Amino acid sequence: MTVLAAGTATSAGTLRCGEGQEWPSLIAPARTVDLNVMSDGPLIVQSDRTVLLEVAHPNADDARHELAIFAELERAPEHIHTYRITRLGLWNARAAGHEADDMLATLERFSKFPVPQSVAIDIRETVGRYGRLVIERTEAGELELHSTDAAVLAEIARAKRVVPLLTEQLAPDRFGVLPWARGQLKQELVKLGWPAEDLAGYTPGTPHEIALETADWHLRPYQQDAIDHFFAGGSGVVVLPCGAGKTLVGAGAMAEAKTTTLVLVTNTVSARQWRSELLRRTSLTEEEIGEYSGQVKEIRPVTIATYQILTAKRKGEYAHLSLLDAMDWGLVIYDEVHLLPAPVFKLTAELQARRRLGLTATLVREDGREGDVFSLIGPKRFDAPWKEIEAQGFISPASCFEVRIDLPQQERLEYAASADDERYRLAATAPAKLRVVRRLVEQHAGERILVIGQYLDQIDMLADALNAPKLTGATPVDERERLYQEFRDGTTKVLVVSKVANFSVDLPEATVAIQVSGSFGSRQEEAQRLGRLLRPKESGLPANFYTLVARDTVDQDFAQNRQRFLAEQGYAYTILDASALVS
Repeated sequence: MTVLAAGTATSAGTLRCGEGQEWPSLIAPARTVDLNVMSDGPLIVQSDRTVLLEVAHPNADDARHELAIFAELERAPEHIHTYRITRLGLWNARAAGHEADDMLATLERFSKFPVPQSVAIDIRETVGRYGRLVIERTEAGELELHSTDAAVLAEIARAKRVVPLLTEQLAPDRFGVLPWARGQLKQELVKLGWPAEDLAGYTPGTPHEIALETADWHLRPYQQDAIDHFFAGGSGVVVLPCGAGKTLVGAGAMAEAKTTTLVLVTNTVSARQWRSELLRRTSLTEEEIGEYSGQVKEIRPVTIATYQILTAKRKGEYAHLSLLDAMDWGLVIYDEVHLLPAPVFKLTAELQARRRLGLTATLVREDGREGDVFSLIGPKRFDAPWKEIEAQGFISPASCFEVRIDLPQQERLEYAASADDERYRLAATAPAKLRVVRRLVEQHAGERILVIGQYLDQIDMLADALNAPKLTGATPVDERERLYQEFRDGTTKVLVVSKVANFSVDLPEATVAIQVSGSFGSRQEEAQRLGRLLRPKESGLPANFYTLVARDTVDQDFAQNRQRFLAEQGYAYTILDASALVS
C-alpha cells in the first residue's frame, strides 16, 4: 500500500491539495511512503513521541547511544525498551549543538518503519523554539530580552508571571529586564515553552591564578572535551559516569577561568575530598582553599561549601546564602547538581552573572525539577555514555544482578494486610534478605564489599549479623573518614552503609555492592550506588552490583523503575533466584 502524506509535492515549497488549489509549504515537501517497505533497524518511532528499542538487535547499542542525546528512557523490561522524546530533552540537545536534522537523521537511520510525519514536524518545531528569545546585555550593561519573532515577544510580554520581570519596551523587538530577574525570567520562559538563549555574559570575578600540576598526570581526552564544551557554551552541566573524574573536570575549569571559585558539595566528607584533590592536582595551597560547613567557616579565594550549611536557617533566614552571595565569585561549581535543594535554586537564580558548572552522573531528578537545572545552571553541555568510557578503560566493567526473594507465608500475609504506605518498608526490610546477604558476602570473601540499606534498624541488623562496621548519617565526620580509609586500605573488608555513601565518596577498591533497600524507585540513587564500584581496580577484579528484591511486592515494582537510567546506559540486569543462592 502506498500513502501520499499531506498532499502531493508539486515543486519545492508548494503543495497541491485537490481541485487545483495551491499554497506555500511551511514544512519540507511530503514524501511518498511505502508502508510495506521496512528497514532492519532496532527502533520503532510512534506518533505519540515514544520510541521502541529492540534490545537484542545488533545495532541496539549504537541506536541507544544516539537516541539518549534527546530522548528519555521510560521503561526497560527485558526485550523492548521505551523512550519518550520530550521538550526538555530536545532543548538540551539543541543547546549542546545538535540540530533537528541531526536528531531526525538518527531516527531515520535506525528506524524499522518510516518516522511519522507528525513526529518529524513536532521535533523541528520544538527544537526551533530554543533561542527564539535571547537575553543580551546592552553596551551600558543593562539586561534586555530580544526576539526577531514579534508574536512570541508579544505573547510572553503579556504572561502574568513574566510582566513583573520586565521594564519598558525598548524597541519593537526588545524589552528591558530587571537587573535581578535574569534567572527567574529563564525559569518562567521554560515553563511557557520558549526557552531563552542567555548571551548576557558573566562577570569575571576576582582574578586568582590557578594552574593544573600535570607532572605525573594529564586530563583524559573526554575530560578536556567536557571543559571545552562548557566554556564554549558559557554555563551548563557536564554529565560523566561515577568514577570518571568529575572533580578533575572541575579543577580544569578552575584553571581555565583563573578566578575566585565557589564549590558546592553534598557533605563535609565530599568537601574534604575536593580539597585534597585540588591540593594534589593544582597549584592551590592550603591557605587558598577554605571550607564552609557546619564545623568550619572559612571564606578564601577557593571556598568549598556544603549544601546543608547553605540551607541552614538562623531566625527563619538563610543567613549563609547571603554571606556567600556577597563574594565576587567568577565561577560556581555545583557537585552532584541533580541533588540541588530548593533554597540553592533560589540563590542560583540570583547568581546568573556568575559562570556556573554543574557536575553529575545523571540529570534525573525524582522531583521533576530538571527544568530548573536547565534554566538556572544551564543546559547539558557534555554527556559521555558510561559504556563508552568503560570501553576506553577509564571505568571498570560491571555486572548487575537482581536477586528475587520469596517472602515466607506469614510475612506475605502481613504484607497483604498492610496499608499501601507501609508495604514498601515491609518488603524492603524483609528478614529473608539477611540469608542472601550472608551468602553473597561468603561468595565474594576477600573482596571489598559495600552492603547498602535505607532503614537504620535494618542497617543495625546487617552490621550485627555480618560483624561489620556501619556508617550512617549519625556517624561523626571524623569517624566516617576513618572507616572509609580502613575500607580503602583493606583493613575493613565489609562496610554497611546508609544513603550517606551514595554520593561523592571515593572508594576505588570496592568490587561488590549489595543493595538491600533503597529510596523507593529512585533512578539517580541506583546510578550513584553502582558508581561506587566503577573506579578501575588495582586488584583487577570485576565489579558486581546486587539488588535484593522481595518478589511480587512493590519492592519489585520500584526496582524496575530504579533500573531505568542504567538500562539507558547499556547495563543489563541478570535475574537470580535467591533459593538457588542459599540452598
